[in-house]
Amino acid sequence: MEIQHVPVMSQEALDYLGPAAQHGLLIDCTCGEGGHSEMFLRHFPTMRLIGLDRDTSIQQKAAQRLSVFGERVSLVNTWFDSYLASYDQAPPTAILFDFGISIFHYEESRRGFSFRKDEPLDMRLDDTGELSAADIVNEYPEERLANVIYQYGEERYSRRIASAICTQRRLQWIDSSKELSEIIFHAVPKNYRYGRIHPATRTFQALRIEVNGELDRIERAIEEAVRILAPGGRIGVISFHSLEDRIVKQTFRRLAKPCICPPEQLQCTCDGIPQLQLLNKKPVTAGREEVMMNAPSRSAKFRFARKTDKEQ
Repeated sequence: MEIQHVPVMSQEALDYLGPAAQHGLLIDCTCGEGGHSEMFLRHFPTMRLIGLDRDTSIQQKAAQRLSVFGERVSLVNTWFDSYLASYDQAPPTAILFDFGISIFHYEESRRGFSFRKDEPLDMRLDDTGELSAADIVNEYPEERLANVIYQYGEERYSRRIASAICTQRRLQWIDSSKELSEIIFHAVPKNYRYGRIHPATRTFQALRIEVNGELDRIERAIEEAVRILAPGGRIGVISFHSLEDRIVKQTFRRLAKPCICPPEQLQCTCDGIPQLQLLNKKPVTAGREEVMMNAPSRSAKFRFARKTDKEQ
């Protein structure tokens, strides 16, 4: 049975981005299977949409799902930061990012995203990319591997896990998600193996982030999104762990400052015009009912802002 991804905080996305999106153009920078996109297109019959995704397989699902909307939809196979940096069309009135990984990748992609499955250790969203999770696990020096697991997974046993991986890979190439999961399971202390989350969760997250350069894209993408937004347009970002949310928060705050000149610069040359107006001081989180119905929403944080009307 095919499992369909359920987008998080759908109503919040409509409430906060809808006023800008409904008569204009929405760029869904992380279109995935098209859940958020379909919702907006159904609610706002005159809205147009550009949906971006780098994964060709999941984009095929979105194309089928959104085909009923005809010429109102344009899908582009690309990394969102690259697309926004070269965008030269009509200014969008709303831009949405949802950094969550679709259930498709865990259940259907067969690329080793899930530590609960026995699949090739790949984790690439872009199947033309040169670096796979297996390359990292088998070729990174132990210290670098430990640093990736610690920095991107916030895993306190990163060094023990990296050491166990390096010991095993000297015997044979580690090429499956199940094998890696078992190595991690036995590398950590016994009392850590049966905690709230599986002991491989953070390491698999770290490897996925490293493979796809996920965190490296966020700040640049937000800056480019704000640059191309129409005055008064809105931007919304849904993140799922502290590393993502920290970048989003800091970037939003910086773009909302009256002066963005470097601290060492003696005289302001940016005219003291903030690029963004923050619309929520604290991130919006999913309600209790949604968390009960859609478990991934429990860790989601939604930040949104409005581009100022003043000329930049």
